[in-house]
Amino acid sequence: MRPVGSQIGYAMGLSVASALLGLLCMGLLALTVKALLEQPGTWPWELMVGVLACTVATYMMRLGAFNQAHYAAFRLERILRMRLSDRLARVSMGYVQAQGAGALTKVIHDDVRSLHVFVADSTPLYARAYITPIATFCVLVWLDWRLALGALGVLVLGFGILSLALRRRGEMVRLYNDARERVSSAIVEFVQAMPVVRTFDTGHSTFGRYQQALAAYLAVLTRWYRESGFAARFSWVVLSPMPTLLVVLWLGSWLTWHGDLDPVRWLAVLLLCTGMAEAVMPMMMLRHMVDKVKLSIARIQDVMAAPYPPVPSRETEQLPREASVRFEDVSFRYTPADDEALSRVSFDVAPGTITALVGPSGAGKSTVAKLILRFWDVSSGRILVGGVNVRHMTSDTLMQQVAFVFQDTFLFSDSVADNIRLGTPDADMDSLIAAAKAAQAHDFIMALPDGYDTRVGERGVFLSGGQRQRITIARAILQNRPILVLDEATAFADPENEAALVDALSRLMRDKTVIMVAHRLATIRDADQILVFDRGHLVEGGKHDALVKQDGTYARLWQNYETAQNWSLGQTSRHTIITQEA
Repeated sequence: MRPVGSQIGYAMGLSVASALLGLLCMGLLALTVKALLEQPGTWPWELMVGVLACTVATYMMRLGAFNQAHYAAFRLERILRMRLSDRLARVSMGYVQAQGAGALTKVIHDDVRSLHVFVADSTPLYARAYITPIATFCVLVWLDWRLALGALGVLVLGFGILSLALRRRGEMVRLYNDARERVSSAIVEFVQAMPVVRTFDTGHSTFGRYQQALAAYLAVLTRWYRESGFAARFSWVVLSPMPTLLVVLWLGSWLTWHGDLDPVRWLAVLLLCTGMAEAVMPMMMLRHMVDKVKLSIARIQDVMAAPYPPVPSRETEQLPREASVRFEDVSFRYTPADDEALSRVSFDVAPGTITALVGPSGAGKSTVAKLILRFWDVSSGRILVGGVNVRHMTSDTLMQQVAFVFQDTFLFSDSVADNIRLGTPDADMDSLIAAAKAAQAHDFIMALPDGYDTRVGERGVFLSGGQRQRITIARAILQNRPILVLDEATAFADPENEAALVDALSRLMRDKTVIMVAHRLATIRDADQILVFDRGHLVEGGKHDALVKQDGTYARLWQNYETAQNWSLGQTSRHTIITQEA
C-alpha cells in the first residue's frame, strides 16, 4: 500500500477522529441529561447543539474516511495493474508460459481486486477497531473503574471462548482457500471447454469434476462449522454489545442503590460501554479479510519479483550492422528439469536469403524461431543478429530488426486499422492501406460494415482465420523490418485463403532475410537453404534437391509429404477401409 500510504493514513486519521467524536457525543449527551435533572425548567441548548454537531461531524468524518480509502484503493488498483503489466512485458516468455495465462490473469484481475476490497473497507475499520476500545476504556476508568473492569471482563471472557474456536484456524483457512481455488478452476474449465464438452461427453466428465469440487468445498465448510461449534457461536454472543450492557446495567444499579455511584456517571457509562463491544465485531471480520488478502498479496509479490533478462543500457548496447542471423553452438532447455529442446545448434543465415526450418513435430523448429526474438535466453552458446549478440541489444533495438508472423494469430478487440498499426502507431492511412493491399487484405476489409474502422471482436472473433492471418501479415509489412521470421503462417488456412496468404507472404518477403518454419514442404522447395531438425539437433542442411538425394531425414519427410498429397477418399489400406455402403 506504499504508493497510496499518505491517503490511507489520512483516511485512518478521519476514522479515528470520527470514533473520538462519537465518544464525545455520548459524553455531551450524559451532561445534557445531568443538566435536565438539575434544572428541569431550563433547556441546555449549548450541550444539545454540541451533541448535534458531534453527531453530524462523526458521520461526516466516517463518510470521508471511507471515501478517501476507496479513492486510494482505486488508485492502488490502477498502479498495481500497471506495474504488473509492465513487469510481464519485460520478463522472459519462459516465465509467462510457465505461469500460464489463467494464473497471471487471476493475479492481475482477481488478486488486485481482493486487495482493493481490503484497502477500501478495512483501513478505516482498523483505525476504529483499535482506537475505540482503548479510548472507551480510558474514559470508563475515569468515570468509574469498577464498571470499566466489568465491561472489560465481558470482553476478556468472550475472547477466551473465541480462542478455543480458533485453535485450528490456520489449517482450516488453508483448506478453505484450496477448496475455493479448485471450484474456481473447475468453473473456468467447464465454461471454456463447452464446445468439446457438448461434442464428446455431454458434460459428464467436466461437470463431474465441477460437482466434486463443490462437494469438497461443502465438506470443508461443514467441517469448519462443526469444529468451531458451540465455542465460536457462543463467543459471538458474548462479544456482542448486549452482554456488556447487561453487566454494566446490573453492576451500576447495585452501586447506585447503595449510593456508591452517581446516576449521571452510571448513565454516561451505559452510553459509552457498548463502544468497546461494537469495535470487536469489525476486528473479527478484519482478521478473516486479512487472511484472504494475504494469499493475493503473496501471488502479486511473486509476479513482481519475477526476474528480468539482463539487457544493456542505451549507452552500452551494440547496434546490428546488417540483417544476418547466426547461431553458434546453441543449446537450450525450457526448465532445468526438462530435456534439451536444442543441442549444440550452429548455422548461418546470410542477409537477403530465405532459410526454411523443417523437421518432425517437437524437433525444435519453433524454438529456434522464438530464440531469435529472445523470448528465452539460450542455455549455452550465443545468437547473433546483424553480427551482434542479442544479449547486447535492448529489446527495442532487437524488435526494430525482426518482424514475426506467428502460426497462432492474435488480434486485439479494436478496429482493423489499429490492429494493423500495432507496433507502428504513427503510420498514416495511406501507408496502412498500401500494407493491407500488399497482404491481400484490402478487399475483404472494405467489405466489412465500417471498413478499416470495423471492430474485430475479442481475439478477432468476427473474422475468419485466413482474414486474421492476412491482417497480421499487413502489420508485418507496415513495420518493414529487415529480418522476417514466419512460424508456419499458412498452417490453418483453407485452399482459397492459402492462395491469398502465399501471395501476401511473397510480397512481405521481398528484399528481406527470411527464416520460416514450414510443415508444407512444397512451399520451401526454392529456399536458399533448408535446415532439418530432429529431436533438438540440426541433422541436415542444404537445398531441396541435394537433401532429397541424401536419402536422410529430409528425404523421408518429403516422401511422407508426397504420399499425403496424393491420398484421396476411397483409397484402401491396412488402416482405412471405405466401402460404397459407408
